[in-house]
Amino acid sequence: MDTNNFAFRHIGIGEKDIPSMLEAIQVQSLDELIEKTIPGNIRLKSLLDLPAPMTERELGEHIADLASKNEVFTSYIGRGWYDTVVPPVVQRNILENPVWYTSYTPYQAEVSQGRLEALFNFQTVISDLTGLPLSNCSLLDEATAGAEAVLLLQNERSRPKAKAGANKVLVDKNIFDSTIDVIRTRALPQGIEVVVDDYTNFEFAEDVFGVILQYPNARGEVIDYSALVSKAHEADVKVAVAADLMSLVMLTPPGEWGADVVFGTAQRFGTPMYFGGPSAGYMSCRMEYKRTIPGRIIGLSKDRNGRPAYRLALQTREQHIKRERATSNICTAQALLATMSGFYAAYHGPEGLKQIARRIHSLASVAAEELKKLGLKIRYANFFDTLFVELPEGVSQADIRQIAEDCRVNFYYTPCGNVMMSIDETTLSGDIGVILYIFASALGKESTFNGGIDETVVSVDKQFLRKSGFLTNDVFNRYHTETEMMRYMKRLERKDISLTHSMISLGSCTMKLNAASEVIPLSNPAFCNIHPYAPKDQVEGTMEMLENLMKYLGVITGLPAVSLQPNSGAAGEYAGLRTIRAYHDARGNTERTKVILPASAHGTNPASAAQCGYEPVIVKSDENGNVDINDFMSKTEEYKNQIAAMMITYPSTHGIFETNILDLCKRIHECGGFVYMDGANMNAQVGLTNPGFIGADVCHLNLHKTFAIPHGGGGPGSGPICATEELAPYMPTHRNWEGELPDDHNVVAASPYGSAGVDVVSYAYIRLLGAEGLMQATKIAILNANYMMSKFKDTYGIVYTGATGRVGHELILDCRYLKDRSGVDENDISKRLMDYGYHAPTLSFPVHGTLMIEPTESESKEELDRFCDVMLKIWDEIQEVKEGKADKEDNVLKNAPHPQYEVAADEWSHSYPRSKAAFPMGFLNDNKFWINVARVDNGYGDRNLVPTYTCCTITPSEN
Repeated sequence: MDTNNFAFRHIGIGEKDIPSMLEAIQVQSLDELIEKTIPGNIRLKSLLDLPAPMTERELGEHIADLASKNEVFTSYIGRGWYDTVVPPVVQRNILENPVWYTSYTPYQAEVSQGRLEALFNFQTVISDLTGLPLSNCSLLDEATAGAEAVLLLQNERSRPKAKAGANKVLVDKNIFDSTIDVIRTRALPQGIEVVVDDYTNFEFAEDVFGVILQYPNARGEVIDYSALVSKAHEADVKVAVAADLMSLVMLTPPGEWGADVVFGTAQRFGTPMYFGGPSAGYMSCRMEYKRTIPGRIIGLSKDRNGRPAYRLALQTREQHIKRERATSNICTAQALLATMSGFYAAYHGPEGLKQIARRIHSLASVAAEELKKLGLKIRYANFFDTLFVELPEGVSQADIRQIAEDCRVNFYYTPCGNVMMSIDETTLSGDIGVILYIFASALGKESTFNGGIDETVVSVDKQFLRKSGFLTNDVFNRYHTETEMMRYMKRLERKDISLTHSMISLGSCTMKLNAASEVIPLSNPAFCNIHPYAPKDQVEGTMEMLENLMKYLGVITGLPAVSLQPNSGAAGEYAGLRTIRAYHDARGNTERTKVILPASAHGTNPASAAQCGYEPVIVKSDENGNVDINDFMSKTEEYKNQIAAMMITYPSTHGIFETNILDLCKRIHECGGFVYMDGANMNAQVGLTNPGFIGADVCHLNLHKTFAIPHGGGGPGSGPICATEELAPYMPTHRNWEGELPDDHNVVAASPYGSAGVDVVSYAYIRLLGAEGLMQATKIAILNANYMMSKFKDTYGIVYTGATGRVGHELILDCRYLKDRSGVDENDISKRLMDYGYHAPTLSFPVHGTLMIEPTESESKEELDRFCDVMLKIWDEIQEVKEGKADKEDNVLKNAPHPQYEVAADEWSHSYPRSKAAFPMGFLNDNKFWINVARVDNGYGDRNLVPTYTCCTITPSEN
């Protein structure tokens, strides 16, 4: 045992465990298993060229050294990112708490009630502040939310507009550049023409379907848009508004002056700037848009006993169900950050938020008046927090910048030669004094500011002030002391299963260990309190880390050109396809409109292809789960000159390494297309093979899967893309510090490096494991899956195995025949697992009626065996029903899960004892996870959507 070797801590299987596991699999060695699993013609011949592994102590010292190279200046840059105070109670109990950051997307409602309620809170915050009734439980960032808003408006065109082929969206020029850039990128493949102009020049012609505004606008001005909105609606044109969430505490919400959609970011509600991300994007809209709003929605439903219960609602809209017909490809969003923002709002409550917003505005107002005393002009009289300062003749931006940086202050320097500043929650009276000193010095004057701040000052015109109330529900008016908030968080925490409780066996989502040493840097102020537009000489440590990470990912994938900009896996899919499209467009290959997709493709693949303007061509699977080669050859011949790309997951979503992958790639190249490899299953490749060696031209990586960024209840994610040198010129780009953007731009996120703040986790993961550790992790992941296969092949049965009878890093249990024989289905098994303290495997994907399991390399043999024993115990319970020993309807499977309130009730109405329901195996006597709701009605929430407390007709029992 080498206590300095991190691989020993990360990999759950020890050397002493391997012989018995190999014996169960019936191979002589781990190398023999790999040889029988991964085709020899795609195996790497040497170790990856990566730095030697660090110990955890060495990593800590290395991270501290990188952090020391960053200069954390006071930032007034704004542009969508603002310094904020993360309440310590939120930082400690949410951000740094593995119960919250290791939980999975809440698809299994009964073991997700805590995070579902937290996200429901977030939705209520968004709806209340924006003045619109329906909101989702987070998007990726403000810019991508803006692009999604454009697509929503297009999808919600009236019949006359759609019939007339209306394809123009008018975007006011005073919107953040990053939002405009992403809208342009996303609109082009959808045939949408983006017209950027001054909103006062807008003409609502027949071909216009939407308008995008910003409130306050990118120059900080608060404008009355109500007349414009009325004019737009008269012309059958819908309006979406980018809104600063903190300003809506004080200003009239857009929903009250007619906006149809409101979007933005919740970053300043208790999430650090993180050099650009992650933070929760948001969107709210009219209730009639519930079928087209992107992302996930939490609804309030009932369990089978009629008690209130939260669940994901309206899931039929989502990409994994609608596939190429989906209105969005969003999968991972920013759930952990949305959760933090919801708790931020609950902790402060409406009165606390009003105080924060008033203080921000008052400080900005005082700064404006004092700058005027120095002879400077503030261009806009109506503002919330952002001042546009016009520089007089003889004073340049360079003059201001030199003094400001000497004072460790960053402003935003406009392209027109002036200066802007955005006051934030962290600004104090002394900071205003520093700002005034900077300008006074540049002017050769002295400020007379005495430090006094009247926090009741309101300088914005009264017509803009909010009159409506918000956050009136009890949850936002009860937990204002740290003691009460801590207990509320703990109460919700106890309702959720996470990796702190047991293995999460989900296939395709790789719920591996998120080691403490990897996630600790997420709270380091030197990394999280820097603005994405901070000058590069202030962020040398972060840039060194990101550049090294890109280099390592290029080595691991065999694809040297890397972009970190996509901030989720699905965003990475889009970015990769957009890169391919940009290549074809540059060569006039307009006829290449098809993307070849295996039927087993990841659910987001067809949606991403459609979002990129491509038509998916589905290739069937053969009886062994492989790509049907005859159908593949037929389709590629039929569409030979129209193929832009093939999207393929490897190993396949069926959990196997297809032996003809090289031939598939070669054929696509012969047709003039590119190979896009979905990186969802990279956990079975790292160190043993890679996309570049196999023949892919571009791939995305789910850093929240293979590379240890935690799932956070559905996000954050990070989805960088790696590509060949040939595609490098067409990779995502972004504006530089001066605001310049290359002509052939392909902007897919608000910030240049996407969710840069969490990428340090993946960097740490690679540095801790090194080449040998990464390869061993892959081998053990494959070992664990094949070991589990040996346990289940004679009971449930395995749907697909490879050419030599092996699976990759995941396996699919066949439950399709159970319903006819016993009446029990895969959903019943999933619910019964909860009584044993386990989260369900992936349900009915990629094959309906099955369960897909991915054990990951982090789990111990003891935990694998316990899970297998539980599944085999459930198998026995199924046989009891089949053989008539248990009632067909009143049995432990059909009634699962059994909540605590039912087990503890005075009366027990079932034909089996309470002990069988709640304590079917001995280990549960020492470690029982109690569920607080019975099986949740999967239909109720869709028929009667209750997305926020504001809309509630049912009051949650704990609030």
